[in-house]
Amino acid sequence: MGKRLSKIYTKTGDRGETGLGDGSRISKTHPRVEAMGSVDELNSIVGVVVEELLQASHPDLTDIAHFLRSLQHRIFDLGGEISIPGFEIVTAEHVKAIEENLDALNEHLAPLENFILPGGSHLIANCHMARAVCRRAERSVTALAEDETVNQAALEFLNRLSDYLFVVARSAARITGVDEVLWEKG
Repeated sequence: MGKRLSKIYTKTGDRGETGLGDGSRISKTHPRVEAMGSVDELNSIVGVVVEELLQASHPDLTDIAHFLRSLQHRIFDLGGEISIPGFEIVTAEHVKAIEENLDALNEHLAPLENFILPGGSHLIANCHMARAVCRRAERSVTALAEDETVNQAALEFLNRLSDYLFVVARSAARITGVDEVLWEKG
């Protein structure tokens, strides 16, 4: 475990640089910092979804919340991985766990016959928001990978997680009895 901050403001970033986990400093506009920020934002919105799932007080949604909470730890790990060039912590096993949970949720869903809009309930909309933020985090990490070495499992993790969040939104609609908002052709 690295150093813990005893005070929140350090003033070390006042000139547009930030420190990485290995002690080096880079510009706050560097693609690595963008990726770290996108992953941090993803973890925040997943936290919102977890809390809403728990508040729904349905056993199936609670199970999803507990798995998503475990994924929050892996998302945090991913942020740490990105903050230390060359470090890898996300593995193919993490990707496989998402796939297995995704498959289990998908078994209870009707096949898609139309595009789905974010909405129906606050919970469902936030699941879709988390999916969209996850896709942005994936794009940010992919952009970083264009110039630097990035763990392939990390990219797969984000890709599967966005799929999982989409299925969580659909599952939340099914479990809570809320109709999905289907796109209507103009």
